[in-house]
Amino acid sequence: MASVDELLKVAEKSANPFTEAEIDAALAHHPRIGERAAGSSTEASLSRGEQANLTLDDQTSADLLTENRAYEDRFSRVFLIRAAGRSSGEILAELRRRLANDPADELTEVGEQLRAIALLRLAAAFNAAPAR
Repeated sequence: MASVDELLKVAEKSANPFTEAEIDAALAHHPRIGERAAGSSTEASLSRGEQANLTLDDQTSADLLTENRAYEDRFSRVFLIRAAGRSSGEILAELRRRLANDPADELTEVGEQLRAIALLRLAAAFNAAPAR
């Protein structure tokens, strides 16, 4: 690989699209947005870091809990969104918007978010910004 940018381009292409089975496997141990990931695994540590800047007052925490449960009831998986760089209000608005998606459209959005998270993590491993 000649550069990190090339690596990120190859990674993005390779992960597009994710299959439903790949998405389910990736989300199997993923915490709800707004909840601290438990444990010492790399995944838990990365998730905690990505959500570290979220400011959650009592009302936002309660709303996220309610909307997360509604999402899980509707789509049978945790809500996944790239939290890095987003406010809790933006995340809550996206969660509410995506509740109206049909299952196929939501699966596409989950794949896009999973890809964005993976690329951010890969870029961070090389101390680089993802090309976008």
